[in-house]
Amino acid sequence: MPRYDVIVIGAGIVGLASARELLRRHPRLRLAVLDKEPALGRHQTGHNSGVIHSGLYYTPGSLKARLCVQGARELYAYCAEKGIPAERCGKVIVAADETEVPRLEELYRRGQVNGVEGLELIGPERLRELEPYCVGVRALWSPNTGIVDFAQVAAAYAADVQALGGELRLGHAVTAITLRGGAVGLETTGGALEARHLVACAGLQADRVAQLTGAPAEPRIVPFRGDYWVLRPERRYLVRNLIYPVPDPAFPFLGVHFTRRLSDGAIWLGPNAVLAFAREGYRRRDLNLRDLAEVVCYRGFQRLAAKYWRAGLAELVRDFSKTAFLRALQRYVPALTAADLLPGPAGVRAQALDAAGRLVDDFVVNVQDRRVVHVRNAPSPAATSSLAIGRLIADTAEAAFGLAAP
Repeated sequence: MPRYDVIVIGAGIVGLASARELLRRHPRLRLAVLDKEPALGRHQTGHNSGVIHSGLYYTPGSLKARLCVQGARELYAYCAEKGIPAERCGKVIVAADETEVPRLEELYRRGQVNGVEGLELIGPERLRELEPYCVGVRALWSPNTGIVDFAQVAAAYAADVQALGGELRLGHAVTAITLRGGAVGLETTGGALEARHLVACAGLQADRVAQLTGAPAEPRIVPFRGDYWVLRPERRYLVRNLIYPVPDPAFPFLGVHFTRRLSDGAIWLGPNAVLAFAREGYRRRDLNLRDLAEVVCYRGFQRLAAKYWRAGLAELVRDFSKTAFLRALQRYVPALTAADLLPGPAGVRAQALDAAGRLVDDFVVNVQDRRVVHVRNAPSPAATSSLAIGRLIADTAEAAFGLAAP
């Protein structure tokens, strides 16, 4: 049976960043990264919009605020070092009418407190200079927001892990975990493994992996699918870079927006945010009865649905109605027509939800029995923050596991 000092569950960008940081600090560590999929970053890492966030949305003092600002700075430097294309294209957050201006000004204040550089409140004239086809009464210009292909970043992290002596064991779905004596035993579809310590970065399966170790079931993961349309290529001139709405403070989602992709110049339009009927369901017709039953029977989700059913219904309407989706986009780019929208990709966000029906806003990292570190909530901006999150998780693991100084 293969034995390791540390096993990391999850070969998404957070798991790989954590493994990389642990090996950088402890080169003699016997470490393996497991994933149930046959390739890296098959879920949240491989289905995100590719935006490098600046850190202006998040509550001052929160992990998200601190790690996003740090992580974005480090990510740009890492991409430059590795030759990974990354572009500081900037984005505008647009107040469509006067009622949204106070929230826009609060975002500006938050960004300043969080240490985001270069933020500027602008009027319609400056907005037209940046985005000629966009309309709004005011906007917030964030010049350090950027775009990158996070699949390339994850692949570079994985290469670092292997260069530092770590192993990648793909196609190893974890089916059972046993804490026994001074070891952690794992049964996987690729065979049995053993480690002294475990770091679980399981994303959409984070709560289930936690339950395998005997950790609390809550917070639970509720999957929210986000569908995109894609702007017809000959109409890409309507959007230069990134256009975002002023977000609703009651939700962790940023609203329907416009995102230029670095890899091919495509403009993604969206996403919405609707309950996915499968944790890894990227199509409307994808259904997993176990996944769906766990969500709808969970008291936390029932409380969330009772409180926000109107907002949820609006998202559902936009999901099935191209006309409704188009209307949301036309608030910012009126020249868009239905013919401009082509079917696009989708992603699923692993959103933690507590029993009171509250969407968990911040990153959550827990320690169990000084042998296991659980990453219980790491949605966006986790990709942007990945190098900084990797340090946080390595710090937590060192303290919990008593890893000797290198």
